[in-house]
Amino acid sequence: MFRELLRQKQQLEKEECIHILQKQLRGVLSVLGDDDYPYGLPINHYYCETDGKLYFHGGKKGHKIDAMKRHNKASFCVYDEGFRKDGEWALNIKSVIVFGRIEFVEDRETVYRISEALSRKFTNDSEYIRREIERSGPGTLMFALVPEHITGKIVNES
Repeated sequence: MFRELLRQKQQLEKEECIHILQKQLRGVLSVLGDDDYPYGLPINHYYCETDGKLYFHGGKKGHKIDAMKRHNKASFCVYDEGFRKDGEWALNIKSVIVFGRIEFVEDRETVYRISEALSRKFTNDSEYIRREIERSGPGTLMFALVPEHITGKIVNES
């Protein structure tokens, strides 16, 4: 069902893909938007090792929510900051694309637990995190991308 990478030498192992998903702060979530136009939006995420899902949060209304309710298939792309080999100008960039289906998280305890884990990617200030979850938690919509296929590669941009 999913295509194989054409340049197999560039393919990353699944463990490295997971590491990139855990480390990077943001990626682009793509859904099928209004009038079947692709709709990609930058968004922060949390990869949960326990269940293998990618979690996102946001408001309870809007273009992305309407699109996900209409069609639950999505993709999510992240890429690292890249690196240069000694004496070379070109960046070597690792990217990961996750294909899967969206599910909405209804359990409030899970919403708060994942919200805290996501917040810790940005700060270790427990008091700030507690206040934000207390203030915003009730109005937060949490959803997950359940992976069906994960692929990654490294590209030299020269």
